[in-house]
Amino acid sequence: MAKSNQAVATANAFNPAADTLPAFLQEQSGRGNENVGDNLEIPRIKLLQKMNDEVDPNHDKYIEGAKVGDFLNVLTGQLFSEVYVISVNFQVEFVIWRKREHGGGKQGTFSTRQEASEWVAEQGAAEADKFDVSENHQHLLLIYDQETGQLASTPAIMDFSGSKLRVSKNWNSKIIEKGGDRFSTIWRFKPLPMSNDKGSWINISAEYVGFVASEDDYKTAEKLYESSQPSTVH
Repeated sequence: MAKSNQAVATANAFNPAADTLPAFLQEQSGRGNENVGDNLEIPRIKLLQKMNDEVDPNHDKYIEGAKVGDFLNVLTGQLFSEVYVISVNFQVEFVIWRKREHGGGKQGTFSTRQEASEWVAEQGAAEADKFDVSENHQHLLLIYDQETGQLASTPAIMDFSGSKLRVSKNWNSKIIEKGGDRFSTIWRFKPLPMSNDKGSWINISAEYVGFVASEDDYKTAEKLYESSQPSTVH
């Protein structure tokens, strides 16, 4: 008899959750999250290249519909053909990478090239040649939802290294030329195909769209800027 009851209990799936937010929860203010603070993962935006796993249908990291030149939100898996952004903050960092032939992987991040080089030297002469030090420009962004026209409240990070360093420096110059706060202008990122005698790849085109028209959007960017001082982006 007990076995029969057990079978019935198993057959009737237990599901106390709702797919949509119930009316009685819609006025809640997020209690219980008071101690979360900065302990959140900031999404990263990645420009997909032909060597990335996300565009390989035979790889377990493949994302359906992903193609070379798409912008990927690494945290959510969302894909974009172009993105509209406000650059809120900027910093330079130096990243140590283990060379691919020695296993690959990110080893650490430092504020100066000297600090990064000292870390490599500390590994000993036999190990030093297994690492590369790469300059990286990190932009803290707010992104517009192109379907709703709303500015996302959650920031994102985009890294510029290698051939993208030149794009980052040029973009910084353009932002300064426009005057005002860094976060008072809107820019459009589009994929930019490039090639040389070593091969082809996709870079970024940063096009000026205009000044932020919404005071609410500006205030959102300003608040994010203030919360990121001193720099807490990593």
